[in-house]
Amino acid sequence: MNDEVQAAIDAALAGHTTINLEIYYWWCTALMIAIHAGFLAYEMGASRSKHALASGVKNILAFAFMIPTFYAFGWFIYLAGYNFPFGADGGIDLLGSIDVEGDGQGGIPWSHGMGPNLQDQATGIFWAAFTLFACTTASIYSGAVIERIKLSAFIITAVLLGSVVWILGASWGWHPAGWMVVQWGFRDVAAAGVVHTIAGFFALGILIPLGPRIGKYNADGSANDLRGHNMPLTVVGLMLIILGFFGFLGACLIYDPAGQWVNIYGISSNLSAFVFNTLMGMAGGIIGAYLITRDPFWMMSGALGGIFSVASGIDLFYPPLGFLVGMIGGILIPYAAKFIEKMGIDDAVGAVAVHGVCGVWGVMAVGIFCAGYPGAEGIPAISILGQAKGALTLALLGFIPALVIGSILRMFGLLRVRNEVELLGLDEAEIPSQSYPEFARWEEATAGDHDRPRRPAPDRPAPDAPVLRERADRVDPNRIPPVPRRPS
Repeated sequence: MNDEVQAAIDAALAGHTTINLEIYYWWCTALMIAIHAGFLAYEMGASRSKHALASGVKNILAFAFMIPTFYAFGWFIYLAGYNFPFGADGGIDLLGSIDVEGDGQGGIPWSHGMGPNLQDQATGIFWAAFTLFACTTASIYSGAVIERIKLSAFIITAVLLGSVVWILGASWGWHPAGWMVVQWGFRDVAAAGVVHTIAGFFALGILIPLGPRIGKYNADGSANDLRGHNMPLTVVGLMLIILGFFGFLGACLIYDPAGQWVNIYGISSNLSAFVFNTLMGMAGGIIGAYLITRDPFWMMSGALGGIFSVASGIDLFYPPLGFLVGMIGGILIPYAAKFIEKMGIDDAVGAVAVHGVCGVWGVMAVGIFCAGYPGAEGIPAISILGQAKGALTLALLGFIPALVIGSILRMFGLLRVRNEVELLGLDEAEIPSQSYPEFARWEEATAGDHDRPRRPAPDRPAPDAPVLRERADRVDPNRIPPVPRRPS
């Protein structure tokens, strides 16, 4: 084989592996769409029926607004903000710390990579994956505030979270040159801190000025259980979120078609390590929640919490340890949710407990069980102190901007709907459609039934099951009148 033929083969193989890189992240991104289908179903089911469609529309619009804003400035923040706000001398330098002339150039919307470019087969797919991560943070926050937040206020705060706050935290702690990584050895391979901790504490920061739903608390401070209208839809939604997280976690690896894959910090890893601990953490989370409550909502939330609990150390934990870490996360969730409720904070779906608390636990679990594990060149080894400082930094990064913007919106009456709108139902006030139109027609047809005299019930016991079956067997289906059709 001559040199020209060999060169042609090598070029073809290089092109093939580059295409495989694109295909891999394309399908990771596509699979992450299931996260948002899941959150859509989950939050609509967790809402009372008069708010169901408004909860769904909120999710749809967050997804739509996040994509262009993350294109406009979110990707730039990640590439340029890794040292913000520290200058070269270690002091505060708000403008000089932003890498505008270096890596940040690749995130400017008019740069060569931010559009069709046959010479750049990486920027688009990495931007898409990070955009879906951003959408996930908005969906996490969305459920906590259902049934009373104004749609405009939600969109403003969701964009702030997804296209500014979380991606700045990712630039600090989920970037090989991020200052938290370089200075503290911070380790968060699958984003328990930079996604879930930030989003969970952002939700907490909004919930405080937003206030509880009408009817959540009694005069003595005791809480009422304002249950959603469709638990099966909620549980199915949670399962869809788990499905989507397989795409999310897969996108946390850097695909190398020709060699060893690495994690976001440049340390060798692979999908086998990820899948061991994903499944073990999920199972542990379900069992942990089951030990505390038999409620399927919290059991499926425990599955998510178990995955988030192992996320920071997903490529390091021995699988039985991953199971234990996930189980602890599942146990923490119901207790954390009850504590938050007793504090007078109405988190409608337990987002702070599932994402915020389990996110912090996941970050700390790496420091507890993997302290001393070496980092890549220029990155310190894992330490408990580094993980603790990282968890606190990310929690504050989520909480403080949310509390500030939420308080400002509340001051101007822009955060929450009016009481009469909340009592009527957001669907009736904001959505030109009905979630269950058949029920609405039935309610209209029977609106006066409570005023009609009712025949007293006969004083005899109800028939038992065999008698009912015998009567059912005597029914002639041919004598059942047809259902009248509505005129077209």
